Parts: sequence; C-alpha cells; structure tokens
Amino acid sequence: MSANEYWDKQIETLSRAELEKLQLESLKEIVNFAYHNAPHYKRAFDAAKVSPEDIHTLADIAKFPFVDKQTERETQGIGSFLGEMCAVPETDVVFVSASSGSTGVPTLSPFTKTDFDEWQDVESRLFYMAGMRNTDRYVHALNFTLFVGGPDVIGAQNLGALCIWAGTVPSERLLFILKEFKPTIIWTTPSYAWYLGETAKKSGIDPAKDLSINKIIVAGEAGGSIEATRNAIETLWGAQLFDFYGISDIFGACAGMCEAKDGLHIVEDHILVETVDLKTGEPISDGKQGELVLTTLRKHARPMIRFRTGDIGYIDRNTCSCRRTHSRIYITGRKDDMFIVSGVNIFPSDVEYVIRGLDGITGEYIIRVSDKNFSAQYAVEVEKQHGSSESDEALAARISNALKTRIGVKPCNVTVLADGALPRATHKAKRLIDERKLNFSI
Repeated sequence: MSANEYWDKQIETLSRAELEKLQLESLKEIVNFAYHNAPHYKRAFDAAKVSPEDIHTLADIAKFPFVDKQTERETQGIGSFLGEMCAVPETDVVFVSASSGSTGVPTLSPFTKTDFDEWQDVESRLFYMAGMRNTDRYVHALNFTLFVGGPDVIGAQNLGALCIWAGTVPSERLLFILKEFKPTIIWTTPSYAWYLGETAKKSGIDPAKDLSINKIIVAGEAGGSIEATRNAIETLWGAQLFDFYGISDIFGACAGMCEAKDGLHIVEDHILVETVDLKTGEPISDGKQGELVLTTLRKHARPMIRFRTGDIGYIDRNTCSCRRTHSRIYITGRKDDMFIVSGVNIFPSDVEYVIRGLDGITGEYIIRVSDKNFSAQYAVEVEKQHGSSESDEALAARISNALKTRIGVKPCNVTVLADGALPRATHKAKRLIDERKLNFSI
C-alpha cells in the first residue's frame, strides 16, 4: 500500500507502543482538564476517591467512574446552559449537536473551534480510508437538523470532493439528484440505502446500471457490518458498501471500514476504547464481547470520561491487513435491544443476518418479543418476494430452521406477508417491537 492510500500515514500507522504512548499523554491531560474545569467530574472523581494523579497507565482509567446518557440528562442545564459536564465557557463553544431524544430527553454535545476542526479532520481520514478522493462527487443524505452527522459533509469538502448537501429530502427528489448530478458516493443508513434502491427499481431505474454510485457509506444501524445485509445492498446498487460508527455523545463518525471490511477502525488518537462486562462493569479482555466504553482524548468542550455507549461488541488491536494499527471494533448490537430466550442472548442483528441471506423474501422484517408462561419468546414477520411459488408454510419453516441454526432458538412463529406489507424506513428502521409485560432485564 502506497503512502497516498492514507490520509495521515504517520498517525494511522503508528506502532502500538507509539500509539499507546500518545494516548497516555492525552489521557492524563484530558482527565486533569475535566477534573479542574467540569463540576460533574470533580464531584464524581472526589466521590470515587480518584484523582488525575492516579493515571500512570492506560489501564488506570478503569479506576474512574462511568458516565452515561442518564448522567448527561441529570447534569444538562445545571449551572449553565451547557451543564456541569461542560468544561469550557459558552463563549468558547462554536457548535452544538443534539441527540434525537429517542430514549429520553435530547442531550446537547458542544464543540470548541479546535474540537470541531479536529473532528472534521477525522471525517476526512475516514472518508479517505473508504476510498473517497478529490475526483469524487459526494451526496450527504443525512439529517442536518441538530444531528451530529450533518456537519460530517465538511470532512468530505476538506478532502476535496465535490459535495452535494442533500439532507433528508424525499426519495423522489434524491433519485433526481442521483440521476442529474451523477454522484459517485452517498452516505445514508443501511435501511434507507435498501429502501432507496427498491424505490429506484419500482420507478424503472436500475441503481446498478443507471446511476453512478460506486460507494455507499452507511451508519446509524448495525446493517453495514452484517455481511448478508452488506452483500444485498452492494448487489442492489452495484457498489461497494462501507460501514461507519458514530455517536452523538462523542462526535460524528469516529470509526469506519477500510477496504478489508474487517471491523471498523476507531480513531485511537482521539478515543480510548474499552469493553466491560454487561452486568459487573468490570473491564474484559480484547476479543470478548461486552459493552463498549469510550473516553475522549482531545475533545475539551465536554470531555467524556468512560462513557458507556450501550453498544455491544468487541475489540481487535492487531494490525489490519491495510497496515493501519488503530484498533478495529466489531458492533454486534445494542444493550437495550438485546433479549433473552431460553437463556440465549439474541440481538436483532442476529436475525437480520439470517433474513438478509435467504432467497425468496424481500429482506424486510419485524421482530416481536412477548412473554408466555413467565418466559420470553420471539416471533418474526417477513415478506415473500413477489412471484415466488413457494408456499407460505414451507417458507416459514425454512426461515424458522435457519434462525434455529444461526441463533440456537427457534421463533415461536414466522408470519409470511406479501411484498410491500411492512413499513419502509427513511432513516433508522424500527425492527424490534417489545410486547412483554414482564421485566426481562439483562
């Protein structure tokens, strides 16, 4: 791989020892900064009887208390507009994003000018890693209204690509843009990439032949890292698909796929990543599945020290085949989406892996979790592909057996619907419907 295959070769290919030395220097500085400038961190560190002087190695971060969404909500607006986790005066803040509020009160994420500029340099790095160059035309089809992913288009501009700020326009308008402007790259969610491709075909447009898209970037859902889903979207569009991972509490995309498509490289010069046990919160070793915990190393407006993301996955710190040394994370699901049936932990992504890989169905699905005799059970609704001659009973049995083979537990029921019966998502798809009356906590 030549030097021009990297946005910042020096940073992206640092040896593990050099990278961890850089991380430790940054960790000491940001923990000290947070303690002395953010009221929440001083109070929380003092209560836990820890101080910035306790950081001697990267592993020492485990001595410090967690923060999470609830911490953000409880401290927001206290003492100032930006709250007690903010470590700079409001006059130093040039941008705020806000979470969707889908799991509670929307939370603000502030940025200083330096925070913002460094964030967009990260976006340029991830875009470049996915193959974007200054010869590309790029459509940014993400929400611009307070959404943290909106400004990421600036990272593409900084790279030199011709950028089309489409936003969340109606599908017909977006297809018009794709036809007339002939862009080569688009960023959206996996569900919408599938929906848009289907919509194009119904309009007489073959995305693989009639449009110029050769790369699709997706984020916001697990689909881009599920091989069956990725293959289905790539076949539909005749394009390469690259998954990105971002989180509103940190900044836009902070991890992404390289051409190897083996996990998502997380930008370790900006973020320290841990995995912890779901129940105990104790750190677990690399390669084992747990909850991802992120610590910002350079963001000063609101440092995030040991933020519990709610995302379930594991880490690989070995050098990738692309020769980048930054760790790869593998996201397998959301803690709040996981359900347990007959002692087996199940994520919607497990079901999606099966559904997207089977013939004779559209790939759309809904999971319904319910309780019976004090136990959890799950049912699946799918759509039979138009023109299929397979009986509904045979198709349901085939799907049920495939789910049992992959997951270890059969669904209590598989409902086969007609093509088009299930709702299509224009942003993030709601795949899991929890109908339980009992409390099945993790």
